[in-house]
Amino acid sequence: MKRTYQPKKRQRSKEHGFRKRMKTKSGRNILKKRRQKGRTKLSA
Repeated sequence: MKRTYQPKKRQRSKEHGFRKRMKTKSGRNILKKRRQKGRTKLSA
């Protein structure tokens, strides 16, 4: 049986990456919250 998660680095960064987050106001809010929490990785 084929597993459901077939990772693709490019597709992942296109969908959940830093630049995609920065494009929208809500995305910037997400990054802000993650910075406040002290995350080492902000996005994919």
